[in-house]
Amino acid sequence: MQLLVLGLFLWAFLLPPGHWAGEIVGGWEARPHSRPYMAYLPGGCGGFLVSENFVLTAAHCEADSITVVLGAHNIQQQESSQQRIHVRRQIPHPQYDMETLNNDIMLLELSHNATLTREVELLRLPTGHCRVCPETLCNVAGWGMTSLTTTTNTLREVNLSVVADDLCKKEYHNYFPSTMLCVGDSDNSLYRKSTYRGDSGGPLVCDGVAEGIVSKGKRNSAKSHVVFTRISHFVPWI
Repeated sequence: MQLLVLGLFLWAFLLPPGHWAGEIVGGWEARPHSRPYMAYLPGGCGGFLVSENFVLTAAHCEADSITVVLGAHNIQQQESSQQRIHVRRQIPHPQYDMETLNNDIMLLELSHNATLTREVELLRLPTGHCRVCPETLCNVAGWGMTSLTTTTNTLREVNLSVVADDLCKKEYHNYFPSTMLCVGDSDNSLYRKSTYRGDSGGPLVCDGVAEGIVSKGKRNSAKSHVVFTRISHFVPWI
């Protein structure tokens, strides 16, 4: 059985030594346009559409200039469903810490509204401070690396589970339960499933709601837990 590695994107050189932010291990190709909220940010990260003119992503995905691609399945093809929209304004959280990746969340204001279609839709956000429970099965999707040296052009996905905060507290010196979410392999299988390197900014979707944003993990270790930004904490700011 071949180990599949799935990714969204990463600028590893921006992260603390020994850590990465996002790529998925042990996934599969998503059914085309089955995740219509997904946004591709060429050159580094992923994100997701939360209103006609805003994409949500990770703060460490900030760049000099961003053009968002919506409605994509194969990012190397000129699909008729794709919408390319320049980002007018990048709004990272004011308390974002680039060393610990605490408050790793950013809004991207688009230069004009996206046109909602079957391939381009909004993803719901959680309400208030309701916290997703451990053992909740969720989904992460994205584009990117299928190994340390190989990339894929099509959207891929994997199922992961929310786990107890204590597990990430043991693995990460800078883990803050109020703003971060601990996620791990859903079935503890031989071929591990995880985000690993390249999925930054993508959503953790649980029961149709965006509960987390891919933030950081342990470099070169698919067996460690992964840290997501806990979106419910930031709903008032959003």
